[in-house]
Formats: sequence, structure tokens, C-alpha cells
Amino acid sequence: MKKLTPQNLHSVLSERIGDADFVSVLNALIQFLRSGGKKNAAARFDQILITFRQDEALCRQFGDCFYLWLAKIHVYPALIKLGIFSRNSFAREMIDRIYERFSPSYKDLNNLLEVFLYLFQSENDDRWLSTISLRQWLNLYELIQRHAADSILQTTSRQLSEARIRAIEMLAIWVASEALQPEFVRLAPRLLAADSAFVGLQRETALLVEHYRHNSSSYDTAHLEVMFDQCQTQVIYLRRRGTGAGSGSSIQVAHLLERLQQTLDRLKLLINIQTQEQRNRLVISLMNSMIYAAVEQYSTRHLRKSSVRMLTRSITENTSNRGEHYITRNRKEYLNMLYSAAGGGVIIALMALHKIHIAGLGFGEFTTAFLSGLNYGLGFMLIHVLHCTVATKQPAMTAASFAEQVELNERGRAVDNKLAKLLIDVCRSQSVAVFGNVGVAVLLAGLISTFYALQTGNTLLSAEDTAYQFKSIDVFTQPTLWYAAIAGVWLFCSGIIAGFFDNRADYLDLRRRLTINPLLRRIMPAKLRSRFAVYIHKHYGSLMGNFIFGMLLGLTGFFGHLLGLPLDIRHVAFSSANLGYAAISGEVGVIAFMYGMFGVLAIGTVNLMVSFTLALFVALRSRGTQLGSLRNILKSVWLQVKNNPLQLVYPQTEPKSEGKTDNKP
Repeated sequence: MKKLTPQNLHSVLSERIGDADFVSVLNALIQFLRSGGKKNAAARFDQILITFRQDEALCRQFGDCFYLWLAKIHVYPALIKLGIFSRNSFAREMIDRIYERFSPSYKDLNNLLEVFLYLFQSENDDRWLSTISLRQWLNLYELIQRHAADSILQTTSRQLSEARIRAIEMLAIWVASEALQPEFVRLAPRLLAADSAFVGLQRETALLVEHYRHNSSSYDTAHLEVMFDQCQTQVIYLRRRGTGAGSGSSIQVAHLLERLQQTLDRLKLLINIQTQEQRNRLVISLMNSMIYAAVEQYSTRHLRKSSVRMLTRSITENTSNRGEHYITRNRKEYLNMLYSAAGGGVIIALMALHKIHIAGLGFGEFTTAFLSGLNYGLGFMLIHVLHCTVATKQPAMTAASFAEQVELNERGRAVDNKLAKLLIDVCRSQSVAVFGNVGVAVLLAGLISTFYALQTGNTLLSAEDTAYQFKSIDVFTQPTLWYAAIAGVWLFCSGIIAGFFDNRADYLDLRRRLTINPLLRRIMPAKLRSRFAVYIHKHYGSLMGNFIFGMLLGLTGFFGHLLGLPLDIRHVAFSSANLGYAAISGEVGVIAFMYGMFGVLAIGTVNLMVSFTLALFVALRSRGTQLGSLRNILKSVWLQVKNNPLQLVYPQTEPKSEGKTDNKP
């Protein structure tokens, strides 16, 4: 059919509607809207409306052709498939979509499903479609319906009703069958009960289908509404169980839940269309959802985002649960954090010393990097096992807790104040942890270096090594802050890795698996095996996150050298220990030492800011929320700090109200 333009719209439609294939007419109209782009699509849609209103004969001819065409094609497949994930797995559906992108399938234009896919082939169609309102679609639909012949309308209505009833029957069966999915049974064993909500919905739907197959009178859907509410409650429960509530999640679980929700939504919409007299608005909602589904049908991005969102939230939820342990709100928690960080500083100073020893063994670059990674990874695991703290590991955890509070609250000044208070608590906790790590690491490194010099008469580091250590923390002449940012990225990754393995432990039910592990049963008595299983399950994420983080720190420099790229790391705790060793070995003055401390603190600032920012971004995205006003939050932080500056460095006791007691432990 000839291309439609604003100038020839009326003339071409008048000439071609009667003799052209109707799908080609629809395609020409869609092309007409698409060529208008995001700016003019809505205006062009209004032009189509005006054209039909001004020429009733043309509108009548278009309406008759539309309903005759609709009565001839297969509608049922579109109702049960378009906008609902297929029964395949996530991986299979992803492969199919990628294959379809490179080798599109032939479109059978006698099938409404494939007509939608033929008309809306571009992923960019959603841009101009979003500018066309439901009211505009409804006006067009009612205009065509009003001018179409009654006999044609009645014939088409019967055909559509039959397709709709078949679709309702099939969708209800699918919903009931989902109750037996092993992934869902793992999350909610009560689904095995014969009277689960999904099975109950199918039974009620079968009664409705049977009613409309024998008569056209109205049907009381009150009980059906109750069953839909129960199913929705069950879906919410499954989502909650699949996002960090002790059961773990996977992409497959997220994919199944998304498909179940889509099926329930389509089933409810079709039942409402079938049972309600004023159905035009519902029909347009159905059509609109199928249009957007056609646009996204072969979009890997949409499938990935829909299915991965719940897994991402599950990972950040596990991270958030650990984040609360890194936020100090009272004197006891503050001092515990200080002692814990000081213990971490002791181990970090020894790890830095071991790293220096490894570098002097004369191994090849890869072996040295690999041993350095093992040194870091095993050292971080030891810090965790001994309940000590590495300051820079906190941001990835505390950011998730911050995002959780953003999601729980509504916007407003009171909420801004609460988030600002949380941010101050986080900053204070970070500060005391950094102080504990850095202070103890510098002091212990200095003592070790001094003791070595007294015992051997030689400095711990050579003049060349001393110069290298000072050069490595120079923030003005070296790319030190860039390397610190890379370490910040790895810190962020370590938090995500920890959340992933915690989620994995819940998903696999690692505790029970380990208690019956054949190897462990041979080498451990039952009581010890049980305690070991509980510990590994609880700390699996932290141990794996710490180890992989250490390996990333150790190997980054090697791969940077191998690829000829500026890749290396600077970590505040290790830089402070290295400064302590270098300051004593080089017998530097106070000014040089203070300049080195400035570099160390700059490295720490970048480490913390990069890891916190990335972790907060991911946590907010996984929860589908965002900060209401960062400016208002920062303003609230400034006002609170201005009124009480000491709260930045030491927790302040909340004043008790008269006549009330503090019930907190």
C-alpha cells in the first residue's frame, strides 16, 4: 500500500481500504504514526481521528473491514501468549530471542499474535507509542465500533467471545500447574496441598467457563475475586521468600514468578472483559498491553531486566542484612567497632609485611601476583573469622541498608531527616573503622620496622623499596587516586559477591547439605559437622567475598602490566601499613610522614566513596526506588551536624522524654 502522509491520508485510505489486504492498511497506518516520531505521533493519531469523523462513510468502510478481518483470523494464540513469558526456561527463551533477532521467523498474518509482531518490529516503537494516550485509542475504537454494521459486530463478538473463553480456560490451567513447580514448592511447601489458592482459582474459573459456554447471562464473580486476592497474596509471599528471607533466589525463580504474575494479570483482565458490560476501556487496556508486549517480544534487554531484578534484590537484601552490623548508633557499638577495626589493623600490618616478603622472593610476575592475592584473600578471611573489621568493606553493606530505608519511607521532610541521620551514622561508623585500621596498622608497622632494625642493624626496607612506597601514595604526581578508585570498584564487587554467595547458600540449603556430605561424614563427628555446617552456611558469603576480593587486589597489577593498561590498586589499610614500614626504614621527617598520611587518607576517601556510590546505585535500582531529593538530604545532614558537630565522630545519647523510660537494651 502507498505510504501515508499528512497530505494524502484521506485520499489513500478512501482508495485502498476496500481492495487492499487489511493488514497492509494497518501497517500503513502504523508506519504513518511511526514516521511522526516521539514529537508528532500523538498529533498524527489525532489526524486519523479527525479524518474518520469528517468522513463517516470512510469510517464505516474501515470499521466493517476491521471487524470482518478480526472475525477471520486466529485470536486465541495472542490472548494466551502475547505479553506472557513462554513455558520455556529463562536460558531457552533468551536463546530464542537472540536467534529471532538475527534470523526472524516467517509471520503468518492469519494469526493475530504474529500480526502484532509484524506491525511492531522495532524495539524503539515504545518511544512514540508512549506519547499516544489510552483515551486516544479508546476514542478511535468507539468511533469505529459506532459506525460498523450491527450484523458484522455481532458475528465478530461471538468469535471473540469463544476465543476469550478458551483463553480463560487455558490460562487458569497454567496457573494451577505453576503450583507444582519444584522451585515454588521449595519456597512454599504448602503449595502441595490439594486446596492451594492456584488450584482453587482454576476450579472457580472452570465454573465460569462452563456457564458462558451454555448461556450468555451475567455471572457472579465475587468468589473469583476472593481467589484472585488469595493468589496475589501467595505471589507476594513467594517473592518475599525469594528475596533474602532465608530461601534464596535464582534467575529461574524470578523468571517463573514473572510468568506467573503475567498469567494471573491476563486471566483477570480477560474475565473482566467477559463479565462486564462496559468493556471498551478494558479491551483497549488489553490491546495496549499486547502492543507493548509485541515491541518487547524479542527484546533480550526486557527479558533480562524482568528476570534478573528479583535476583539482584535478593543479593542486595542479603548485603543489607549484614550492613546493619556495620552501623554504630550508641557508645557500646561504637567502641566495639573501634576494637574490631584495631584487630583488623593488626592483621593488615602483618599481611602487608608478608606481601613485602613475597615481593622479595624473586618469583615471576604471575606467581608473585597470585601469592599476593592468596595473602590478601586468606588474610581477609582470617579477619572475618576473628570477628575483626576491614573499614573499606563496610560501604557495600551499609549502602544496601540505606537503600532499604529509602524504599520503606515516603518522601517528605521527616524522611529526609531520618535518612540524613542514617547517613551521619554511616559516616561516623566508617570514620572510627578507618581510624582503627589505619592507626593500628601504622603503629604496628612502625614498631615491627624499628624492632627489625634494632635486632639486625639493617632497615626492613631498602632505600629503593622505601622510595617506591612513598611514591605509591603520592596523589599529585602519580595516578594514585585512579588506582584507589579501582580498589573501590573491587570493594563494591566484594559486597555483591558476598550477597550472591549468601543467596546461593540459602538457595542450596547449604547447612543441610553439609550435614549429610559423604566426605564430611567420614572426617567429622556428627556434632562437629553440624556446627561446621551452620557456620559455613551463615558465613559463606563473607568468606567467599573476602577471598575473591583479595585475589582481585593481588592480580589487578599483573593484568595491568600484561595488557599495558594503567591498572593497579591502592587500598587505604595496606597503604597505611606500608607507610609505617617505609617511614621507619627511610627515617623520614615529620613533614614527609604527614604528607604520606595525607595520601593515605585521600586513598581511603576514594575507596569509600566509589564503593558506597556503586553499591547504593545497584541497591536502589534492584528495589525500583530512588532518592527523593539528594539536595534536601544533604541540607538536612548539614543542619544536624551544625547543631551537634560531635555526632560525626562520636555517638550522641538521645535525650529521654519526661515520664518515659528507655526500653532499649
